[in-house]
Amino acid sequence: MTVFYRDTWAEINLSAIKWNVKNVKQILADHIELYAVVKADAYGHGMVPVAKAAIEAGATRLAVAFLDEALALRKANITAPILVLGASRPETAHIAAKHDIALTVFSPEWVKNAASCLTNKNTLNLHIKCDTGMGRLGVKTTDELKQVVEAIKSDDAFFFEGIFTHFATADELDTNYFQRQAQTFDHFLASLQGLPPIIHSANSATTLRYGEHTFNAVRFGIPMYGLSPSEEMKPLLPYPLQPAFTLHTKIVHVKKIHKGETIGYGGTYVAQKTEWIATLPIGYADGWIRSLAGQEVLVDGVRTPIVGRICMDQCMIKLPQKLPIGTNVTLIGRQDHEEISVDEIAGKLETINYEIPCLISTRVPRVYKENGHIIETTNPLLIN
Repeated sequence: MTVFYRDTWAEINLSAIKWNVKNVKQILADHIELYAVVKADAYGHGMVPVAKAAIEAGATRLAVAFLDEALALRKANITAPILVLGASRPETAHIAAKHDIALTVFSPEWVKNAASCLTNKNTLNLHIKCDTGMGRLGVKTTDELKQVVEAIKSDDAFFFEGIFTHFATADELDTNYFQRQAQTFDHFLASLQGLPPIIHSANSATTLRYGEHTFNAVRFGIPMYGLSPSEEMKPLLPYPLQPAFTLHTKIVHVKKIHKGETIGYGGTYVAQKTEWIATLPIGYADGWIRSLAGQEVLVDGVRTPIVGRICMDQCMIKLPQKLPIGTNVTLIGRQDHEEISVDEIAGKLETINYEIPCLISTRVPRVYKENGHIIETTNPLLIN
């Protein structure tokens, strides 16, 4: 177990991860494979522990954004099938093949360029992405699709393992654009003379809302971490989600200030009376960014505001009364009957919940818990 020496940490509840995976498995048909999406260091939760927990709970495959992430999973001795959802360089095809990592393709030129980097010793599994309206990556016409398929099938070093698309509005109440994308994807599939083994169009929102579009695999991302794909979808969720991410720190200094005294850079906070101010060892370098000035935190189960500008490594809060150094402070999570959710922080920053755990930097140690017990801690600054 890795030791860390700072008084700020994030707790990741792996029991919640497993709960969310097990519950989605119950609404899926038995033949549908579940890709646990662990890109971006598992949305800031920690890629390797989350991947292991998801697989234990019933996920059969993993999805990441880049080859580097897939290789990190392999280095951690995770043997489950992995799909890289983003673009990869063709000259790295042999590395993916060697480590049994499937790549996403969307142009015949990529396939031809990758072929020169491969030998028949290792077969490279490929998934073709179709752009049905997301506007990021993917073939846009059936002619393009056929060209990519022909390029794949012309070389024994490749295996056409899958085809997929990504919905842009599956988490919105208006379904018109979603239905147009679904019809476009059906058109792509109908143009093929033979379908690959894996077909997946369902992102998280689609998985939870549109069972008819799950085909034989789904990609499960944000709800695995206990967060709704959107505010609009919260009333539509088929089961309650359990958030896995909480963020904590401790008071490291307490001082009394008097009326007229200021706090922090620029002196933006001016005391209106005698007040108790505490310093917390967390700041914008940790992902607790300056825009969170004024946000409340929890101290002894009471909401307490951040005052002054958030610094790189520290911030200050106004206490209801003098409290001892070492008092626990919760920035995201629950204390007694009060809770500050990831969604609340997202609302303060006028963004989406996905962004919040991703913001919390790797400088903040992660503590992994299962059934209330610490099973692992990770501080990247101290890993050999």
